[in-house]
Amino acid sequence: MSVKPDIAKAILQSAAERGALKTTCPSEIARALFPSEWRSHMDEVRGVAFQLQEKGQVVITQKGMPVTGEPVKGPIRIGLKL
Repeated sequence: MSVKPDIAKAILQSAAERGALKTTCPSEIARALFPSEWRSHMDEVRGVAFQLQEKGQVVITQKGMPVTGEPVKGPIRIGLKL
């Protein structure tokens, strides 16, 4: 899967706006980009987030602990890489 520019841009922008100590939920990105059908895009948004993590641009956490690689089940958070 190649990185989708709009999704990647939205993830990076949200992470930058939140700052280094806060995170965002992938659903927030999906809702902003695909308001009426955001649920159907959740896997796509999560996939792009993991691609950005592989590139060292963001960190993905679950229950406050960093996680790497897919598949990760359950809720995740996306933040700036410190």
